[in-house]
Amino acid sequence: MHVSVFSSAQDCLTGLLGQTCDVLVTDFRMDGMDGVSLLREVKCRFPWVPAIIVTGYGDIPLAVAATKAGAVEFIEKPLDRQELLSAIERALESAVKPEPSLQGRLSAAEGRILRYVLDGKTNREIAHSLNRSIRTIEAHRRGIMRKLGTHSIAGLIQRAIALGFDKKDKGRHDSRNP
Repeated sequence: MHVSVFSSAQDCLTGLLGQTCDVLVTDFRMDGMDGVSLLREVKCRFPWVPAIIVTGYGDIPLAVAATKAGAVEFIEKPLDRQELLSAIERALESAVKPEPSLQGRLSAAEGRILRYVLDGKTNREIAHSLNRSIRTIEAHRRGIMRKLGTHSIAGLIQRAIALGFDKKDKGRHDSRNP
């Protein structure tokens, strides 16, 4: 396995822009952005990347939040080497691999718009919520469909769900929080 280590969640996001990632393993407690927030951001930009959350402070509400954010595994410390390797293998096996046409990464704005689409919002409603023009939303939506390799709204929803977007995890839909 080739492993990249980052000193912060922000460094991880920056690093992911320049390299491929097959599995994200993140601690929950970090300086700045926590692991669940990092996972939400990664799922917006790279929806096909499976993620594992590790914590020394696990409880049921945290495990639920991690799962809703898209974590495929939730592991408590102290880490057992074999348990971690097995979790990584399971994440790799269960991952929906993007087709070559899906290699385009979603921008933060596209991730927010996709969440609205999954919530059943129209372009007009999304534009109003984000204080953007309808044409801007239409352009982003075309880009999302191109990157996810679909030509219809039904195909977009099916592809987004297959790639790990959770319709139930609505998060905050405003321009300040992806």
